[in-house]
Amino acid sequence: MAHVGVPRGTTRKRRSVALLATGVLTLPVLAGCTSDSEGPTPVAVPQDIAPASRDRVADGSTLTWAIDAVPATLNAYQADADSATTRITGALLPSLFPLDARGEPKLNPDYLESAKVIEQEPKQVVLYKLNQQAVWSDGREIGAPDFVAQWRALSGKDSAFWTARNAGYERIEKIERGKDDLQVRVTFSKPYADWRSLFSPLYPKEVTGSPGTFNDGARATLKNTAGPFRLRSVNKDKGTVVLDRNPRWWGNEAKLESLVFRAVEPKDRTDALTAGTVDVADIDATTANGIALAARYRGGNGGPPAHGPGADITPAAALRSWALAHGSDEEAAEAAQLAREKNREAVAVYAAEQKSLQGFVVRKSLEPAYTQLAMNGESGALSDDRVRRAIARTLDRQELADAVLKPLGLPAKPPGSHLALAGQPAYKDGSGALGDQDTKEAQALLADAGWTVGGAVRRTEDTKAGSEAEKKASGEATDKASAKATDKASEKAAEKEEKGEQEEDDKASREEGTYIVGDDKPGDGPAGTGVTAQDKGPAGAYAPAGTPAPAPASVKARIGKGGKPLTLRFVLPSGPGSQPLRTVGQKIVEMLDSIGISTQITKVDDESYFKDHIASGDYDMALYSWPATAYPATDGRPIFSKPEPATDGSLLVEQNYTRVGSDHIDQLFDRAVSELDANASRDLLKQADARIWAAAGSIPLYQRPQLVAVDKKLANIGAFGFAAPRYEDIGFTGRQAAGSPANRKK
Repeated sequence: MAHVGVPRGTTRKRRSVALLATGVLTLPVLAGCTSDSEGPTPVAVPQDIAPASRDRVADGSTLTWAIDAVPATLNAYQADADSATTRITGALLPSLFPLDARGEPKLNPDYLESAKVIEQEPKQVVLYKLNQQAVWSDGREIGAPDFVAQWRALSGKDSAFWTARNAGYERIEKIERGKDDLQVRVTFSKPYADWRSLFSPLYPKEVTGSPGTFNDGARATLKNTAGPFRLRSVNKDKGTVVLDRNPRWWGNEAKLESLVFRAVEPKDRTDALTAGTVDVADIDATTANGIALAARYRGGNGGPPAHGPGADITPAAALRSWALAHGSDEEAAEAAQLAREKNREAVAVYAAEQKSLQGFVVRKSLEPAYTQLAMNGESGALSDDRVRRAIARTLDRQELADAVLKPLGLPAKPPGSHLALAGQPAYKDGSGALGDQDTKEAQALLADAGWTVGGAVRRTEDTKAGSEAEKKASGEATDKASAKATDKASEKAAEKEEKGEQEEDDKASREEGTYIVGDDKPGDGPAGTGVTAQDKGPAGAYAPAGTPAPAPASVKARIGKGGKPLTLRFVLPSGPGSQPLRTVGQKIVEMLDSIGISTQITKVDDESYFKDHIASGDYDMALYSWPATAYPATDGRPIFSKPEPATDGSLLVEQNYTRVGSDHIDQLFDRAVSELDANASRDLLKQADARIWAAAGSIPLYQRPQLVAVDKKLANIGAFGFAAPRYEDIGFTGRQAAGSPANRKK
């Protein structure tokens, strides 16, 4: 399932966005937000990777893994690094503390014998003891010089290094070798709780030793690596990155002889799977359903599935499967059956595709990321925390989570924290600081902020006019409204004519562009009815002007202030892969409509959605995702810290795109990141999270689903959840010929 969000691995990047508006809200004082009286900690959804012991995995063969695009850089510390960079470098470079299935960092014995804090006073000192067998692919041992070079490159003290992040490295005072280069002493100028986040991935000094090699040398190649695989080639024209076994690897030998990462856009994943050009691919729900149906309808004629991997799919079974995959009912299936005579070729193609998909299985779990409703605290009515809290308390988060996750058979418990997910040690449900869904309380908050039903009505200045004058005014208003509507229609028609577009009906208008849900401005419907343009019936459905007409039951009374209705601009992505977000967005619109809030939906291209709208603050409400992290004290601060005015009058928001924060939240993060006692640090983070909930700038809705199509014969790969892959253990459980994707060899 596609989602718009911030790629994992970018949460330590520091960005600044200039805004004309400043001003930050003060959050309410919370009572009892540090209580630890909740029940047992929820467990993480297990990963789904078809685990198998190494003796069951065959040696040799090639696996092809789909990625969105060949990465722009192989330097994970640069601004344009992406998820493909992370995936590829994970097989090539040392990770000292990879995450386990609970999202906790665990020491990697392939690189470290030990690593621990050996001094806290007067300064924190961490001693790393490296594995004596650990060497770079050129034979040089991994040692203190590599740590020193990476620290200097990422410390932020030398602007010649184009680095996207320096969190943690700027706290290092010095790095020294111990009794030899295999012992590394790191002294911090001030305590750093998340020290395990450093030096992962670790690059060789040949990359980090100078600005030239750091900035440009590691973008398209890595000449020196230290993982179970080494880099063979990067071919942007073919869209491939090829790795092969590292002959100097000292750990368990990789089961695969080679690993190919192939660029396949999400919209093309189904075609790539059926064509046999990839063995593993992240997929959306539609493709997942297609794979499930292919497995179900192997027998033909709607009967029970055939047994064995080579079972044929009859045209009748293919048609029935197609109808079900596209949400059709029995009548549609019958219609498709009749269409078979006229479209045998298409049916044959679909049957062949389904047969190809039988070689795959969908591995599913929950991704370590959550989707949120973001509310821009620098935008109009949303600058009032009472309005934001009212919106938050109107939402049925359980209904939204159910809509996304239940059809996939995944647990649908809404996240209770902004800083951790269920199963992680730092997780605690802090949503009580905001309160449960409560429509009456939401309406009371809005009324307290001055937004009422009466506030949306424009008052007549002349209160002495009699009923005849009122009728006349009503008629004039209707005429003006009609003229205004006509003018609007003319303007829209002219715009469409300029663009060479045909006029679309209301349904099509809802699919693209901007429209308003619940707007009761004069001219959008018969005067005084409160009916929106979308709710109008056919001509003649209403009595002549001046005769009251009842509003449909679905139209709620609008709330407003000073004669202006409360209308919020909801920005959503328009691409085909973003349909789940639009579905959730529409449900949110309906929930807000129930309390009288109008919503203006604006759909924009996926490519510009984040950069041109979220990051720049051009929205009232939006949906996007944040990755979970094992280091919330470090990674959470730039996301939720209080925006600060810059010297030029702009606003520095780092990654706090809701523009909502407080000094108290910042202080709690600062204390947590400097607290070396893990339990005390987590308690501080839980306090910070409670205040983030109360600020109501960001409302977590659901944990993102993770759906991966995997060749049925592959083991130790799929939906990893929190955990980092063990690349050396991935392989086929049956003997495979090397050099081509697995499903070509069936």
